[in-house]
Order: sequence, then structure tokens, then C-alpha cells
Amino acid sequence: MAVVIRLMRAGAKKRPFYRMVAADSRRQRDGRFLEILGHYNPVADPFELVVQKDKVEAWISKGAQPSEQVASLLRKLGIVTRSQPAAHAASVEAPAAAPVARPGKAAKATSAKPAKRAVKRSVSARKTKARAVRKAGKKPAVKKSAKS
Repeated sequence: MAVVIRLMRAGAKKRPFYRMVAADSRRQRDGRFLEILGHYNPVADPFELVVQKDKVEAWISKGAQPSEQVASLLRKLGIVTRSQPAAHAASVEAPAAAPVARPGKAAKATSAKPAKRAVKRSVSARKTKARAVRKAGKKPAVKKSAKS
């Protein structure tokens, strides 16, 4: 499960208020979350930002990735947004020759193909008929009633 630290919108129309939450990356922006880490009120002048620093650092150390906006807000508070120390990150070098995709060509995924189903799915009679009609390239005959 990939965990992200993101802003969850709350508040009324035209009056945004955000909660900083740790959530599964597959969930909706305002959907289920794992833990509330703080809140951000951009309407207040100056903006209000309250963060539970120990909880945020704990999630980041577990591998949670902050969103761009959250990372920006955390930098303003002086919280490191990377799970690895800065000294270690500087010593890691980029690979010498990274593959470059040609323009107009999509890069192929190197992951393995998903396994095929053991049992084929059953298809309804209506879908089977529609598929047969498409293959034949003909439209189904429509009966017209004679009105006189």
C-alpha cells in the first residue's frame, strides 16, 4: 500500500480549508484516510498552518510520499520531506546511460504480463449477439410497423 501525505479539502464553497492527512494513494482526495496530521487554512491572513511534526516525520520515515503542495508547506516549517538523509541522497549518483524514449513511440513497460484467467468470464446473450453483428459488419434488421 503506497501511502501519501496530501491535503483533504473541507470547508464551504469558496471558503477552502484543508486537512493534512496520510492516505492510501489509490483513495479519492476527500476519501478515507489513515490519520490526520494537521490542517491548513489559506483564507486566513496570514495563512494558518498547524502540523503535528512528530506524526509527519514518523509517516515519512515509514516511506510516505508528500504531495507537491504538502512538501512545499512542510519546507516552510523546516520539516525534511525525504525519507533518506540529505547526505546519503547527495552521494547517490544517477545512472550513466538512461534509456531515452523516441518521440512518437510509447515506452514499453518492462513488467511481466498479468496472468490469464483460469476460467473464462461468461458473457450475456445480448453482448454475444451484438459482438456477432459487429463482426459481420451489418446492422440488425429493425422491424417497422406499417401505419396507414
